[in-house]
Parts: sequence; structure tokens; C-alpha cells
Amino acid sequence: MNVTTKAIVVHSLRYGEADLIITLFTKTSGLRSYLQRGVLKSKKGKIRSSFFQPLMLLEIEAFHKNKGTLERIKEVKVGTHYKTLHTNLIKSSLVFFIADILKNAIQEEEENTELFNYLETAILWLDSNDGIANFHITFLIKLTQYLGFFPDTSTMEYAYFNLQEGVFQPSETNLYCQSGLAVSKLKEFLGTTFEASMTIGLSKSTRSELLSMLLVYFELHLHGFKKPKSLSVLSEIFK
Repeated sequence: MNVTTKAIVVHSLRYGEADLIITLFTKTSGLRSYLQRGVLKSKKGKIRSSFFQPLMLLEIEAFHKNKGTLERIKEVKVGTHYKTLHTNLIKSSLVFFIADILKNAIQEEEENTELFNYLETAILWLDSNDGIANFHITFLIKLTQYLGFFPDTSTMEYAYFNLQEGVFQPSETNLYCQSGLAVSKLKEFLGTTFEASMTIGLSKSTRSELLSMLLVYFELHLHGFKKPKSLSVLSEIFK
């Protein structure tokens, strides 16, 4: 079946001498993997390896067999030419972190337009703004809304956050209940915009603690989720 769709690059892997296996999150067909033969040696071809950097926004025409096998891209063009995303060191580190998150968090080979639109909006916001110290925190919290485990905000007056259940409660009931400054800061982030969240004050230790808590939250709610390998880089950058 021929498909024309927007797509976000999640991951690419060298295969053999000149081939790439590319994982894209497409607007019409969810997560798909493609085998592009000869793309690493082709300097004059229409499809170039530079198209498949992490989080590139593309427009593709592809052939989908819909059999769970590797698909084939027929044509591709860059949907948006970024201004800063792959040239700014801090933003590039965030790009790899987010791509790692998406590689582990998204698994469905089906249309999820709301999730795609959120990711596109978030990526373009990151490309266009300079104050980004809290971006990855806000990104993860908002992402839970589209993956189905956004925290229940109806009892936010309580001190403990139960990561296993995704609720705030008055006392500790299991090993995954947390309280303290990180939980207080989490409450500040819930329901905010990207712009507003950048004004939330976080020390290096609190930002690190909140990020660790969120990653445990993802592990508890997404089967097979693993902490990103790029996590240590973020710890060095956001001091």
C-alpha cells in the first residue's frame, strides 16, 4: 500500500556497508521501520542519509506491506529545516535524549495523530526558543498524557506521589511513593505550557531528582522501557 505522510525520525542504524534501517514515527501509520539500501554510499541520490538525523521532520512517500516487516521509502523530503536543533550543543543533547525516550516509549504501528501533533509542536518549540533548561522535564510530563498515564491531579493537595498508581495521596503505601521537593516541583509543572514551565526554578540536584523520578514513572507504566543512554550527558549540561 502506498502511503504519503509526515514522519519524525526516531532512530537509524547502519546495516551492512551502505544500508540504513530507519525507525520513523509516522502521522498516518504509527511507528514503522524501513530498510534503505545503498543510502550511505549514494551522494547524488534523492534519498540521502542526512535526512535521517534524530527528530528530523520529514514528508515521505512509502510502500507499506503491513506485515510487521521492514518497509520501503520511495521518496522523502525535509518537512522543516531547523534553525538550531542540530547545531546548538545543548539542543542536540536534548534531541538525542528525546529520540531515546521515543524509541522506548512508542511501540504501536497505528495512527496516533494527537501524539504526532504534540511531538511536532514540541520539537518546533525547542528549535525556536532559547530558554530551555526545563524542556526535557516538561516534555516527559506532557508525553504521559498521550501515552495514557498522566498523573491524576484531583488530589494534588496531598504530599505523596504514588508512581505506581499515578496519584497523589496523604501517606506512603508502597515502595514507589515519593514526597519532598521533587514532588512539589512536579505539581508546578502539571498543566503548564512550555513557556510557563521555563520560569519554574530548579536547582541542579532537584532537576536531576525530578528527572530520575519521571524515568522511574515511565518504567513502571511502559513495558520494556529503559532509561536513555544519553541521560548522563544531560546531567553534565544542566548544572
